[in-house]
Amino acid sequence: MKVMKMEDQYEKISPIVQKASELWSSTCEETKKEKAVKEYRSSVTKRILFIAICVIAAFIVSGISLGTGSSEFGFIGSYEILWNHIMGIPQDKLVDYIICDERLPPIVMGLVGGAGLAMGGVVMQGIFRNPLADPYTTGISSGAGFGATLAVVADITIIGGNYSLVMNAFIFALIPVMLIIAVSKMKGASPTTMIMAGIAVMYIFGAFTTLFKLMAEPNALSALFIWQTGSLGLVTWDELPLIIAVTVFGLIYVQLYASKLNVLATGEETAKSMGLNVEGITNRILLIMTLVVATIVSFTGLIGFVGLVSPHIARMFVGADNRYLLPASAAFGGMLLVLSDLIGRTIISPSTLQVGVIMAFIGGPMFLYLILRQKKVTW
Repeated sequence: MKVMKMEDQYEKISPIVQKASELWSSTCEETKKEKAVKEYRSSVTKRILFIAICVIAAFIVSGISLGTGSSEFGFIGSYEILWNHIMGIPQDKLVDYIICDERLPPIVMGLVGGAGLAMGGVVMQGIFRNPLADPYTTGISSGAGFGATLAVVADITIIGGNYSLVMNAFIFALIPVMLIIAVSKMKGASPTTMIMAGIAVMYIFGAFTTLFKLMAEPNALSALFIWQTGSLGLVTWDELPLIIAVTVFGLIYVQLYASKLNVLATGEETAKSMGLNVEGITNRILLIMTLVVATIVSFTGLIGFVGLVSPHIARMFVGADNRYLLPASAAFGGMLLVLSDLIGRTIISPSTLQVGVIMAFIGGPMFLYLILRQKKVTW
């Protein structure tokens, strides 16, 4: 009888224990879900915060750059002058000219150009799955340099007029990517093969550029040197609308493909298994970013390291998710290029160092630090 009572008691207790166990398990699952949601929201907040900090930093650096020069106006004073110009009530025509026509165009070019070059680096590093990929290592900049060399040294131009150098640089900048796209259509072509093709074209263009330099006259060589070291001061308000339009279009276009870029980063086979047209998407994005980079480089000259360093620094703070990495790199790249230009204008004032030289001084050690800090073996 006692055994029966114990069995009856067990039958009564067992469902209660089971229910408690299920409730405890579901509570644990809910706790895990809540924790995962909180961690995700926290990571998103940090990423957005980094982008916001970069934008604020770009605003501050731009204000300092506006107010710095042979005539000092200060951070607040320069923005007051700019505001009065926008409102149509300039207080002093000479001051208004200095701020709005002399100093503002290079700053706008720095913000737009830095954003475009940085985003180009993100795209190329993602597509080629190589941390060293950027507009330089894919041959875009060397192609533009050769086009400019033909225009300045040999007077061989595609069109005549004031934009002959710009058009030459633009057209020749497209050639390396056209070759990369052609190589990508080859059976079994890997991302490494594609980037190696770009590097090969870079060396070929570099050799031809050097050959023409040896035959150049001193005046032509001097003009070419200024262009090849890169300068934001080469751009005026007449060229900026085109540059801004092309860059903004490219940034929006690539941002819309951010999720697909995330899938491409997992590997070609995985992307294909998920239904992506890998070749079509890769070629379209590469072509759009080449148009952006070629447009920027053709007006500013060769400015290196922005597309290489900016994505790596942004990746340290926002991770590899392209939805956040693309705008973060763009914001940081714009700020970095304006800061480099400001340093170049002030470090040996009244003389000026080209922004490309400053970027090399900043980018070289920074990139070396990133290489030494990187502990992962694979990309």
